[in-house]
Amino acid sequence: MSAAATIIFCASLMAIDGDSIRCDGENMRLLGPGQPNKSGIDTPEIGNAQCQAERFLGEQAKRRLEELLRQEVRIEDSGVRDRYRRPLVWVRMPNGEDVGEVLLREGYALPWRPGKRVSWCG
Repeated sequence: MSAAATIIFCASLMAIDGDSIRCDGENMRLLGPGQPNKSGIDTPEIGNAQCQAERFLGEQAKRRLEELLRQEVRIEDSGVRDRYRRPLVWVRMPNGEDVGEVLLREGYALPWRPGKRVSWCG
């Protein structure tokens, strides 16, 4: 956790897709092991999928994130917002591991870098 990060408490927490959550009605973007606006994770799109394969993979990533969120997770706000004004956050599991790292390791996410677009359609 960086010095600027603060803990966010959520009465209601849900996965929007594989790399976004909603905490008490506010959408937030997962950083994974990344640093705000420099690196993070990317998962396939569901609503704006470019192909059926991307939508399928996106639904799988969302289901896995939902499973991980059932644990007693801790949300750390980086203090930075993305271009859509969503807080960029780290989500930590009880053992301290970042949820994004799990998604990367298990193949549900790929590393994200500014200006790099991932194609999930082959």
